Amino acid sequence: MHRRELQVHCYRMLGSVQDAEDTLQDTLLAAWQGLGGYEGRASVRTWLYRIATNRCLNARRSASRRAAKEWNVPGVEPPEPTRLGEVVWLEPCPEAVVEGALATPLGPEARYEQSESVSLAFVTALQVLPPRQTAVLILRDVLGFHAAEVAEMMDATVASVTSALKRARSGLERRRPELPEGQAPPAPGSPAEDELVSRFVTAYEAADVDAVVEMLTDDVFMSMPPMPLEYEGRDVVARFCRGILGTHRRFDLVPTRANGQPAFGAYLHTPSGIRHGTGLIVITLAGDRISAVSRFESSVLPWFGLPRSLPDR
Repeated sequence: MHRRELQVHCYRMLGSVQDAEDTLQDTLLAAWQGLGGYEGRASVRTWLYRIATNRCLNARRSASRRAAKEWNVPGVEPPEPTRLGEVVWLEPCPEAVVEGALATPLGPEARYEQSESVSLAFVTALQVLPPRQTAVLILRDVLGFHAAEVAEMMDATVASVTSALKRARSGLERRRPELPEGQAPPAPGSPAEDELVSRFVTAYEAADVDAVVEMLTDDVFMSMPPMPLEYEGRDVVARFCRGILGTHRRFDLVPTRANGQPAFGAYLHTPSGIRHGTGLIVITLAGDRISAVSRFESSVLPWFGLPRSLPDR
């Protein structure tokens, strides 16, 4: 009954779909084995979150994070990056997983909209926080558990939970991009979102770099885990796009959704006519513009029900 929301909880904690699934299975096994010792002092849901949170903390402490990868696009030399990213192991979360958790009622102390709390920017910012701060912030501000409940879950005092939450909020605010007034994204599935997505697909598939760049905000941010290259600002992102699309490379984009955001499987045209999947592109919308673009490797395509390649048309 609580499987999906626990899976998303583990994903928020770990930033990896694969690690979240492994930790969820470990949680469910531990719960089954410990069922005889469940005393009913807290709800089953709270008890499960206690197990999941502690399994995630163990995973964060012991994890040897996957190494960053080098640029691997033949014939394309990327521009000098704005910086090298701290979080290179981040993975996108399929909509089927996200949807199952967003319908879960939140506690009275939740501070974030469910849609924001699964966005790529939010999950990325969580990964930079110390593990216990991450856990406290998710349990208190995302899920809305009371401080006393969180203290019980983490074998801590209310005072230490309150202190960790204060530090976590401060750390998160420093890392989350600020959204200018009036730049809220259009509602998922709305005509406004559909129109933006259609414009992006048309421009990208036509390799119309000017049209793509015109859709970007001045401070647009681009990342490409597990490569650490990050670009910030329209000018440098435009140079990157010209390197990808201005070399006679042509793509077809197949729409999907990741982390509650518009996403696309990118398929490169080849002389044989077969179009090979090169990755997953996720865009973040702000008003009627695109404020962020994230590109992930083709290995994630099957998670979204997308094939590794498309046949000749």
